Amino acid sequence: MYSPHLIVTLCRKIEQKTMKHLIFILMMLSVGLTASAQSKREVMRERVDSVLRKNYERGSYDTLYMKRPDSKLTLKLRANLSGYYQHSKFSENGNNYNAKLNTDTRGTVSVAATYYGVTVGFALNPARLAGKNKDMEFNLNAYGNRFGLEANYQESKTLAGDIDHNAGTFHVNKGDVKMTLVTVTGYYAFNHRHFSYPAAFTQSYIQKRSAGSWLVGATYQGGRIKTTDDAPATMSKTRITMHAFAIGGGYGYNFVTGKWLFHASAQPTLIIFNDNDIEENGVNRDGKTHFPEIITNSRAAIVYNFSQKYFIGSTFLLNTTLLGDNDDYTRQTKWRARAFFGFRL
Repeated sequence: MYSPHLIVTLCRKIEQKTMKHLIFILMMLSVGLTASAQSKREVMRERVDSVLRKNYERGSYDTLYMKRPDSKLTLKLRANLSGYYQHSKFSENGNNYNAKLNTDTRGTVSVAATYYGVTVGFALNPARLAGKNKDMEFNLNAYGNRFGLEANYQESKTLAGDIDHNAGTFHVNKGDVKMTLVTVTGYYAFNHRHFSYPAAFTQSYIQKRSAGSWLVGATYQGGRIKTTDDAPATMSKTRITMHAFAIGGGYGYNFVTGKWLFHASAQPTLIIFNDNDIEENGVNRDGKTHFPEIITNSRAAIVYNFSQKYFIGSTFLLNTTLLGDNDDYTRQTKWRARAFFGFRL
């Protein structure tokens, strides 16, 4: 007959073996689950990569005039400058006004990564971090050989300048008014098999031979300028809103010589809908409109390819809106300049 001590000893040994087996089973399950999760992530990554690659390689273009870069990843360092200028001339209640206002020049540095034609970026505004400039600006650009879209949103409290009138000059200080401006413009390039906007602005294509294209497109522009609570009491409480839609066309050209690419294009559009509203000290009135009124989108770029891997360049975008006639008009100018260095992996 077994002693109680022997029975306890046997139970402990069985328990130890069982725990070892259980730990081993759990470790194997953990390894299996980890491998399964890694396998699923790998499958998902390959699927996403396949979809992006197919979309990247899709498209009908003449390989004698352009090509895709050999690499799938492009990294760029960018320095950006942007600004806004407005000149208005009008008459009211026997007074002649001549207003010239502009925002501070906004500078940012950014890093962008493009993977199979899809770009994400991060921008940093040193002046905003230092508290010297609180203006905000957002840009969304999608350049394709056939279609393209540019969208810009700007919010500024640095709009300032002088307003000359019969009684003298009135100065608008920074912070007296707040401006918001939205501009969206799109294009269609007829000669998209030979002419490439992305070659000039995103470097997701390489233009091999010079080519140009007629363009057709549309532009929407909306904005508001209103006095703030910080404005002096002598300044009228004013709110000006504007919505305009325009259609038109233009021409773009890529000139290639050696390792250099020079781009220039202009796309004037005719405003077919314009709604202006002015509220001054609580009194509303419609703004004057005239025909024709025009929004012009101009673009320029220079790209130098050191090799298939490294490149540098700069781009310039200019949006000009002309409202009114020679005696009563407003000219708005929105611009952005960019310099960049990039390399492909």
